[in-house]
Amino acid sequence: MTTYFRPLAQTDHHRPDGALPLAGNPRVWFTHVEQLKRGKPPELIGLRDVPSDVLVRLSAPRADIAGLNMAAPKLMGVLNTTPDSFSDGGRFTTTEAAVVHAQRMVTEGADILDIGGESTRPGAAFVPVDEEIARTAPVIAALKTAQVTTPVSIDTRKAAVAHAAVQAGAGLLNDVSALSFDAQMADTAAKTGAPICLMHAQGDPKTMQDDPSYDNVLLDVYDYLAARVAAAEQAGIDRSKIIVDPGIGFGKTAAHNLALIQGLSLFHGIGCPILLGVSRKRFIGTIADEPQADKRASGSIAIALHGLMQGVQIIRAHDIEEHAQAFALWHAVNNNKQD
Repeated sequence: MTTYFRPLAQTDHHRPDGALPLAGNPRVWFTHVEQLKRGKPPELIGLRDVPSDVLVRLSAPRADIAGLNMAAPKLMGVLNTTPDSFSDGGRFTTTEAAVVHAQRMVTEGADILDIGGESTRPGAAFVPVDEEIARTAPVIAALKTAQVTTPVSIDTRKAAVAHAAVQAGAGLLNDVSALSFDAQMADTAAKTGAPICLMHAQGDPKTMQDDPSYDNVLLDVYDYLAARVAAAEQAGIDRSKIIVDPGIGFGKTAAHNLALIQGLSLFHGIGCPILLGVSRKRFIGTIADEPQADKRASGSIAIALHGLMQGVQIIRAHDIEEHAQAFALWHAVNNNKQD
């Protein structure tokens, strides 16, 4: 029976002797772990009872991603060059509009720009490869021409789109299918050497919200991502270049999303940086009674700050200025310095 270990993340200024940093983050630490087994009640244990290899994975600093230090959280700005994305579809379909918005996000505090040419909202239709390339590669090239030095990520599940994006100047790959949609994606990632984010999704975007179900959503998603990381390594992708994303809203009910958010620190056990993408999503609107997606910044920030308290390294967001302000205050409050 598999045993899982979820570190109980803390951010208090009073850090006991023997506490370990969570994934190398100086602001987040832990002294106890929740031990989980399927079909068994959770058990609280101290660090002395945790296997040494597990403690190393939970506490060791993560390697830099695209030159960015993962010891402090980073903001990934969303740039959809699609006509049908759930919150901003059609706003940035021209290269000029997309570049202006990207530059604005950089000014507001984005550490990474995530550019996508195929909507993955529930019910979204498939976009042909040529069309997706036409939506994304020119924007990435234009950003390079405009001397935007912020790392660019291509949000795609297709190898040809990823390859074209890297040729245009992208430095990261973000695959919502975790290498399972396109058999060539793993090879593309390995050959380009670009870091890649592997996300969990249950089902295809067109049908994923029809009736999602799990035995235990937290442990099921963990097992899936651990297996996909192992598959990526077998394909020649170094673990130090892999990011994992639990895929909030992708084949999950609101209850599933909340369970994953509550248990986020478990995913540090995989030994990779964690990306959390909750920005403007439907479950936030459901809980907060806000039907309009672009009015969900406050709810998005609330979940993002919980993510920071759980040691999440990358927050994917639409409302960069608001998130950056919240992050600045979070850093000030949690600097862990005692005068």
